[in-house]
Amino acid sequence: MGKVKLLEENDKKAEWIAAVSLAAGAAAVGYLAYKKFLCKDKCLKAMVNPHIQKDNPKVVHAFDMEDLGDKAVYCRCWRSKKFPLCDGSHTKHNEETGDNVGPLIIKRKEA
Repeated sequence: MGKVKLLEENDKKAEWIAAVSLAAGAAAVGYLAYKKFLCKDKCLKAMVNPHIQKDNPKVVHAFDMEDLGDKAVYCRCWRSKKFPLCDGSHTKHNEETGDNVGPLIIKRKEA
């Protein structure tokens, strides 16, 4: 009787190990499928520059201080339609991603 009980316990352990292995494999495949096929929009939102001058290896803008006037507001979220100037697109970007980016504001010091 003792041998039969021991064999039954070993069979149950083997069944549990097989079930856990199968569940872990299915979870891994499901996660990889999610990342590959369903996560495209959200994963692209994490990219800093989604569309501005993508043909250039590096996007650089330079301005002379004299040309800025009293105040200039520059985009830091890369979503502005008037880039490099801010158009307020960071508000929507922050809502969608949970980010907290805002514009760079440069203004002349009052004398």
